[in-house]
Amino acid sequence: MNHPQTAQPRILVVRNDKIGDFMLAWPALACLKQATPEPHVTVLVPAYTAPLAKACPWVDEVIIDPGSQADKAAQQALLFHVKQSKFDALLTLFSTPRIGWLGMKAGIPLRVAPATKWAQVFYNVRVRQRRSQSAKPEYQYNVDLACELLARLSLTLSTLPSPPFWPMDFAQRYEQRQTLVNDASEHVVVVHPGSGGSAVNLSVAQYAALITQVHQQCQHLPLRWLISAGPSEQPQAQELREQLATNGVVADHFPDTAGVDDFALQLGGADMLIAGSTGPLHIAGCLDIATAGFYPAKRSATPLRWQTCNRAEKRLAFSPPSGADTQDMTAIDLDAAAHQISALLLGGLRTNPEIRVLSEG
Repeated sequence: MNHPQTAQPRILVVRNDKIGDFMLAWPALACLKQATPEPHVTVLVPAYTAPLAKACPWVDEVIIDPGSQADKAAQQALLFHVKQSKFDALLTLFSTPRIGWLGMKAGIPLRVAPATKWAQVFYNVRVRQRRSQSAKPEYQYNVDLACELLARLSLTLSTLPSPPFWPMDFAQRYEQRQTLVNDASEHVVVVHPGSGGSAVNLSVAQYAALITQVHQQCQHLPLRWLISAGPSEQPQAQELREQLATNGVVADHFPDTAGVDDFALQLGGADMLIAGSTGPLHIAGCLDIATAGFYPAKRSATPLRWQTCNRAEKRLAFSPPSGADTQDMTAIDLDAAAHQISALLLGGLRTNPEIRVLSEG
């Protein structure tokens, strides 16, 4: 059954888990916001992703989810807020019983979610996706759900949005770049060796070997190496810088930022991010800077399933080969990875070629 709207439709979108998961919702949010007539889009997110949600160009309003461990008063306050907002539709990108029950209790008439587990009983539109098969990227599964919702609301989308899903104009990128470079001709490569408690990652020694190889293969290209780290990952980042110094490679600390939103904006001034399958990698993907991601090979965490949403020509992915343990990151061919990363850099990669013109002009 379709739900035609006469006024601006009000949509609540829920992706209330990790940063990387939320960034992979941005293509779906772009689909919703670019539909005709344009809906009002609210997202329900945890406090730690709220700064990114507030920076998202496809979001009109942000509601903080107190989480499943919050007390009854906090849950009741959330229910009251959602009920008062009078949403026309709920789109849950990852279904949980708590959120399904919230949508039903709040009286949201159209409730869309993947047809997974028993939480689906709270939704009146259940989309069979079989995500466990990892047959397509996570962001594409999300886009499919968004398109189903648009059809149910009788909204039209003339064309699917394309990267960048976090657009920054040249002046913004130039301003951010000025804080990262010593010289306008440098290519800025950020390396994030931490995992944020999500997927497995390369070891510090592997990152040091990889960076050293890339540096040597790009010896005639001015490279600016910056090492980023989360709040609990500074010792790891410092160890990497020290190992690189021993190898004759200068790497500096990525500038400190006030929050994850400021980190993301500053990352927009870089040319490439090298990292495991974690939040910063997917922030870089939304910014459409080049990415080199290192993934385990298990089906639920493959490079295809957790593919970044930047353009294909800016995207590299590496994982253990067939026959190796799916979690054994030491099985990844670092020589081949270094060669591909170097080739991308030497191919004239520049997030915005105009930045160099601005710098030199």
